[in-house]
Amino acid sequence: MRKLAWAATLAVGALIAAPAVAQKKYDPGATDTEIKIGQTTPYSGPASAYGLVGKTQAAYFKMINETGGINGRKIVFLSYDDAYNPPKTVEQTRKLVESDEVLLTFQGLGTPPQSAVQKYMNDKKIPQLLVSSGATRFTDPKNFPWTMAYNPNYQSEGHIYAQLVLKQYPNAKIGILMQNDDFGKDYVKGFKDALGAKAATMIVAETNYEVADPTVDSQMVKLAASGADLFFNVSTPKFAAQSIKKAAELKWKPVHLLNINATPVASVMVPAGPENAKGIISVNYGKDPLDPQWANDPGMKNYKAFMAKYAPDMDPNNTLSSYGYGTAQLMAYILKQCGDDLTRANVMKQATSIKNYIADLSLPGMSASTSPDDYRINKQFQLMRFNGERWELFGEIMTDTFKPN
Repeated sequence: MRKLAWAATLAVGALIAAPAVAQKKYDPGATDTEIKIGQTTPYSGPASAYGLVGKTQAAYFKMINETGGINGRKIVFLSYDDAYNPPKTVEQTRKLVESDEVLLTFQGLGTPPQSAVQKYMNDKKIPQLLVSSGATRFTDPKNFPWTMAYNPNYQSEGHIYAQLVLKQYPNAKIGILMQNDDFGKDYVKGFKDALGAKAATMIVAETNYEVADPTVDSQMVKLAASGADLFFNVSTPKFAAQSIKKAAELKWKPVHLLNINATPVASVMVPAGPENAKGIISVNYGKDPLDPQWANDPGMKNYKAFMAKYAPDMDPNNTLSSYGYGTAQLMAYILKQCGDDLTRANVMKQATSIKNYIADLSLPGMSASTSPDDYRINKQFQLMRFNGERWELFGEIMTDTFKPN
């Protein structure tokens, strides 16, 4: 087990204090001097690359503590390794709740691990905040009022692609490749729902693959033979790279829409062949540290300065670090909004009443708002196109306004 616990001594009165007249209210995990938050994330195992997110978040809370804390309280951040293994997630989460007595959990990573503890957290009425997943179940206030995701909802992203298709490619013949699990099904449901009645006539071919399959070559042959001229690709990095390469081999050149999870240049575009990937369209919702257009952006400068001082051994251009920074910044904002009412109910109240929040790494024109019946933090996207070397943003900010029946 790996444990990261970051805390620093605060100078008395170093930060803005809440009004003296306010009555202080605490649940377990909060006191006059500290706020204890917990996390499970994979520092080991097959998804250990994502451990960089937790390390960046730990560094961010260290910075917060060294600069006065939040309303005069230091953050105690307990981040445990779950190796992306749901039974381990259950064990570590129970430890955080029952032994460490954290106020909330923050940024637990992955759909299977976090699904395994979702009912437990809701039964206990403990906030399961800013979950690192886009699965729809983590933005479902009716069934899970104590759970909120950070990542864009997969169905929301599917809605955006459908908006684009209806506006720009209304006569398209669509072929779909889908990973056969909840991840793939969420995307395709969102896409079809937003296409509405036109889905039945526009979609000419659908095929899927299992995560244990060696390749998607046969699926790509089927799609290319279908006559489809628009390809909606709902795959994860390994299979996305294969599909891009196979499409080029087959000389199939549809309009190619690729989900955001399969857009890393190093793990998808490079193995696929950057020339083969040229022209692919996806979406983004944050500034890419590698994009030269943000070199003089104040928010990006804040991020780079933070990385240089508090995480000098980590690569500031790695989007996992910029993601960790953005999520920790939002967590700190929510806690600050709580003032001296650090009850779990008030934490959820503040998290579900965010109004026009703009983070350092938000794309220009984007802001986050939540409400008690809409837990989605990221509902806005901007289209981007791969130019053979990197992704380039284009078009207007698009907001998911689709409301299912």
